[in-house]
Amino acid sequence: MRIVIAEDSVLLLDGLTRLLTAEGHEVAGHTTADSLVRALSGTGPALPDLLVTDVRMPPSHTDEGLRAAVHLRSLHPNLPVLVLSQYVEQSYASELFARGARGLGYVLKDRVADVDEFLDAVARVSAGGTVLDPEVVTQIMARHPGSDLDVLTRREREVLALMAEGRSNTAIADRLVVGLPAVEKHVTNLFMKLGLPPATDDHRRVLAVLRWLDQNGSSR
Repeated sequence: MRIVIAEDSVLLLDGLTRLLTAEGHEVAGHTTADSLVRALSGTGPALPDLLVTDVRMPPSHTDEGLRAAVHLRSLHPNLPVLVLSQYVEQSYASELFARGARGLGYVLKDRVADVDEFLDAVARVSAGGTVLDPEVVTQIMARHPGSDLDVLTRREREVLALMAEGRSNTAIADRLVVGLPAVEKHVTNLFMKLGLPPATDDHRRVLAVLRWLDQNGSSR
């Protein structure tokens, strides 16, 4: 598939390009958010199958990469976007998912060091799935005691963190080395505690994670 990478670190850009090219993908790179927006805002070349972008890019190294991703998603709602960040930026994560969660991911750069994890995120987001780094959930919960998530048990939080990775109940059971019925019970309980009514699809799995991100989206 065709992948566009926006990353101002030449070394990381080169590494990601080599990795993805070796997997058979066609890769184009940009070192500034402006060049990324210029390349993908028009109606010329076909959109890529996936955009991978850093949050912090020149000139201010704050949120240019994220703002570019949000802008491009407003122009092309079906463009899959995988955002990389050095730190947990909860407000950025909330803004990223505000327009919908399909085909979106937020992954810490440390996870790029795990090749299999990164390639799995690339595959899931490009296929329309959702990937939220569990460390995002973990750090936000640790920084903000007294949240709605305090009603969850320790095990329910572990299940929620794995749900944030986009894992199925079966995959969660394998990771936690417990039975599938136990995981299904935990998922049902945390949905109930977070006030998420039954639905016909899996969207409330994402909402369970985004509930916390939205609640604390104005904090930095």
